[in-house]
Amino acid sequence: MSNKKYTIKDIAELAGVSKGTVDRVLHKRGKVSDKALQKVEQVLKEIDFQPNPIARNLKNNKVYKICVLMPDPKDDPYWVPANQGIIDASDEFKPFGVLVEQCLYRLYDRSSFALASQKAIDLRPDAILIVPLFQEELRQVLKKCKQRNIMVALFDNYLEEFTGEIFIGQDLNQSGRVAASLMRKIVGENDKIGVVHVDLEPHMELKQKGFVDYFNEITSQITIESKSFSTKDTFDFKQQISSFLQEHPTITALFVTNSKAYEILEVLPEKKRIIIVGYDLLEKNIKYLKEGKIDFLIHQKPKRQAYLGVGYLAEYFLFEKKVPKKELLPIDIITSENVDYYVTKNHSSNSLL
Repeated sequence: MSNKKYTIKDIAELAGVSKGTVDRVLHKRGKVSDKALQKVEQVLKEIDFQPNPIARNLKNNKVYKICVLMPDPKDDPYWVPANQGIIDASDEFKPFGVLVEQCLYRLYDRSSFALASQKAIDLRPDAILIVPLFQEELRQVLKKCKQRNIMVALFDNYLEEFTGEIFIGQDLNQSGRVAASLMRKIVGENDKIGVVHVDLEPHMELKQKGFVDYFNEITSQITIESKSFSTKDTFDFKQQISSFLQEHPTITALFVTNSKAYEILEVLPEKKRIIIVGYDLLEKNIKYLKEGKIDFLIHQKPKRQAYLGVGYLAEYFLFEKKVPKKELLPIDIITSENVDYYVTKNHSSNSLL
């Protein structure tokens, strides 16, 4: 195969046809006789011609629009790196005719999600990248997108009903199993563990299932108690935690199923030392990890999830690259010994941690 870059003029001369004929064949527009079509196609085959989709899109002024439907990062610091991942991907693909627009919704607010999703659909995008927190509302969004031929991909949160959709994130069940494996190494054989959901979302139950299944499979004597808490009222939240620990005074460890381990630590009695496994590189979580009050954090890579979501869709439109049906990211275990590496990388302008 030759490395020479062939122009339309070169192809026309090789095929013995006009440049206009080659242009019509390449861009599939206008009428071309069967004889001329065969000549051009034969030359394209012989030179192994590969069209440049970016150049083609720029020439045709083709613009692709991707809408991102996700929680407002002002509501929860977990979404700040995800937001940065969207911005980074937008900056990278904008010069090639891919425009990214965010439609943010209030966390835990179904009506806000419905309004933001309708706004996204009304923008008539080629694709929508969604953080799905509400099952019934997502079902309606998918129905409308199908009617309007809008491509859909999901990231971060996995809802079991929608296994047929494109998903970028982590295996949440396996994530729970990893947490259980870590916990097993640092608790006693007959200890009691609490599984704590702070501001419950569906994905947390998948983590709990993986966690519980792990201990059931090894026929451990460890007992597990689970409880959901709400942070809407700070005083009430503190009372809930205190009541839970009073009801289960023998609990020695907590598995916090989302990024809010720091919320638990801020209301724990000062003299109460409990083993904690949680999630995510939030500033307060990192602080408590370094102080030894959090034993392990599992990194969910929200920035990379968001960046890949936009990137896969952009490359599908630009290069016709197939979007993976399910892209599961590695489950990284963060300790006080390696956290600085991740923090340094996370603040790097080109990092996708």
